[in-house]
Amino acid sequence: MEKIDPWGQFAVKDYEHIFSEFGLAQFPRHFAVDLDNFIFQRGVIIAHRDFDKVLARIKSKKPFVNITGIAASGPFHLGHKVDIDLFKFFKSQGARNYFAVCDIDAYVSRPDEKIPDLRTAKKWAVLNVADALALGLEKEDIYVQSRKGQRYYEFAFELSKKITKNTFEAVYGHVDLGKVSANLLQYADILHPQLPEFGGPLPSVTGIGLDQDPHARLTRDIAKRLPYKMEVPSFIYFRHQSGLQPGQKMSASVPESAIFLSDDPKAVEKKIKRAFSGGQPTIEEHRAKGGNLEIDLVFEMLKFHYPDTRGLERVGQEFAEGKMLASELKQFAVDFFVPMLKEHQQSVKGNMKLAEKIVHG
Repeated sequence: MEKIDPWGQFAVKDYEHIFSEFGLAQFPRHFAVDLDNFIFQRGVIIAHRDFDKVLARIKSKKPFVNITGIAASGPFHLGHKVDIDLFKFFKSQGARNYFAVCDIDAYVSRPDEKIPDLRTAKKWAVLNVADALALGLEKEDIYVQSRKGQRYYEFAFELSKKITKNTFEAVYGHVDLGKVSANLLQYADILHPQLPEFGGPLPSVTGIGLDQDPHARLTRDIAKRLPYKMEVPSFIYFRHQSGLQPGQKMSASVPESAIFLSDDPKAVEKKIKRAFSGGQPTIEEHRAKGGNLEIDLVFEMLKFHYPDTRGLERVGQEFAEGKMLASELKQFAVDFFVPMLKEHQQSVKGNMKLAEKIVHG
């Protein structure tokens, strides 16, 4: 039986087991039809908890809460970009927006050799905020945990009284005090927008990977036991964006697993050309049998990021039929990602002063 570890570095493989074991609903095709964005239409979103509540708000043009967050523990990679792409989509649909930069979470839940002090977490927070701004977020969308006001922290302590040691141990398998502290802030991040001081109860949505479902389950349980008549938060679940080799997810902790938004063109090209391929061992075999899109990790990256659906379908068909070689598919990806990341990096430079102000005041 597969274990779900919110702090792990390996991709979830057994989706069906996770769905049945923890009561997740598969993301239905008709939801994707109602949402005009390729993230939904390409199977990137695979499961949900009560997303129908939020979809109804979108269709009726009524407000809802859009909340997500990142731990300020390392550089952004392409997996983080998908989080922000989804956040921007919900923002475009009329949401109240909360993008949490979790510097305290990063410090207390990561080992000292990675984040030795809060100053290090804040350094990463500045870089993460600059990335988020460069990807299209606005300063009004973003908050930093360490700069939140008194009511937020009062609320986090309120939440601590709704969780027992046994509950935490049953959900996570351990009681690590740093991670307990980090989790209380994560629950507060998701739920505090529904406090009276922040606008009151509304349906909310948070996009997460399947490995984060323990957080989602406990947050939903806590929401039902609070005295604020909150809406139980909804979650949608990403298919893991694989790392560059099988069995990995993109992780800032494993530099060779990911393409980072700060990677220079040579590094991007090198990583793409070394990525696991679904091509055949020889050109002759590939022409005869075609490539395997199901295991090709370069095509998977394009599926998460390349905006032209018809163009991507054409590339996929040519590769599957053997008309396009693995080397040609990789070059296609290089030609897409390198200019995109160059432009992004220029925008990051222009956003550094604002990022410093958001993090440090």
